[in-house]
Amino acid sequence: MAMVDRFKSIYRGFRLWRLRKAGLTIASDCRMTKIPDFGSEPYLITIGKHVGIATEVLFITHDGGTYVFRHLERYKKVIKYGRITILDNCIIGARVIILPGVTIGPDSVVAAGSVVSRSVPPGVLAAGNPAKPIMTIQQYAEWSLSATPDYNENDYRKDKRAFLKKFRMRGSSVHRTKQEDGNAASDTVPD
Repeated sequence: MAMVDRFKSIYRGFRLWRLRKAGLTIASDCRMTKIPDFGSEPYLITIGKHVGIATEVLFITHDGGTYVFRHLERYKKVIKYGRITILDNCIIGARVIILPGVTIGPDSVVAAGSVVSRSVPPGVLAAGNPAKPIMTIQQYAEWSLSATPDYNENDYRKDKRAFLKKFRMRGSSVHRTKQEDGNAASDTVPD
């Protein structure tokens, strides 16, 4: 298995080298689960420092829809391309689609599955299709803290896999119960 992992690492490094050679600008301290799809114009993409990019993120730097009408004389010269810029200290969730002309961050998070069609302001959590600011990063940090129950850090470090199989965040569906009147659910955390 170590040999396979080594090969994957070399191949990943080679792919990133080729993308940089094709014009992709990406800081050396970025984390990527897998190499994203940087599209056909990687030279239009700039990614700042301390950026995390989850799996299956798609960068689209052009609007291919113009193909439908470019054969008409009036529209023969129409082209629609746009730079994509992710500024420092951002996280891009799994399966996010980033469209042409978008700038994200700094200090922002784009939630998994979002379609980013407009720029994301600094310091926000953006989500949805189309992605919109949902809360500030400070609010997100507080919300995340309140969803984290007390836990034993040594157990987590010792055997992360076993620990996470038992771990439940506050507010997770496992802890939701119907109230007696059958209305809204409430969060419960076992002792």
